[in-house]
Amino acid sequence: MILYPTYFSPIVHYVALSKVDTIIFETVDSYQKQTYRTRCYIFGANGKQLLNIPIQHTTSTKTKDIKIDTSSQWHKQHIKAMQMAYSSSPYFEFYEEDILSVFNEIPKYLLDFNFKCQEVILELLQLEITYTTTDEYIKKYENNNDFRFLADAKSKQHYNLDNYIQVFSDKFGFIENLSILDLLFMEGTNALIYLENQTIKPV
Repeated sequence: MILYPTYFSPIVHYVALSKVDTIIFETVDSYQKQTYRTRCYIFGANGKQLLNIPIQHTTSTKTKDIKIDTSSQWHKQHIKAMQMAYSSSPYFEFYEEDILSVFNEIPKYLLDFNFKCQEVILELLQLEITYTTTDEYIKKYENNNDFRFLADAKSKQHYNLDNYIQVFSDKFGFIENLSILDLLFMEGTNALIYLENQTIKPV
């Protein structure tokens, strides 16, 4: 299976990961805007809320060369947004320290930061997965294990994920495929069971 490492990835990303023991992360592709590489969505008091990582402008088109823009306090804004959204969730206090630790020392490169987020979530989910990274870009894989499309934040595709209780679902209803943070803070140790019971198919 091949995936893009993304920022606190959407739930379907981890549905895919829950089915395998080994994966390949795409790291030599050309950078694309409006993907989950730089964004995630949480469930805030006003509904679906975007958290976006600013990046530096560069002449390079390679994802591995993309640097995070540290001129703003974006990480503090993200921390505050997460706290405001999930402080009343059942498992926020249980996971807060581990989740927010990724912001203690932010790497220079976006790719390194996304891997940092990925590793924390895998540990909290107790998902033991061995991964490697690509050394060349292959546009199309012949098997059905290419899940790179899951990084497309513009996709309107629905995955028919099972509902679970969300902090503000009584006000806005269920919002599908938010960041894995939403599932962790709401379902806690049951999150992995939820993921294993979902199915997705590559487009």
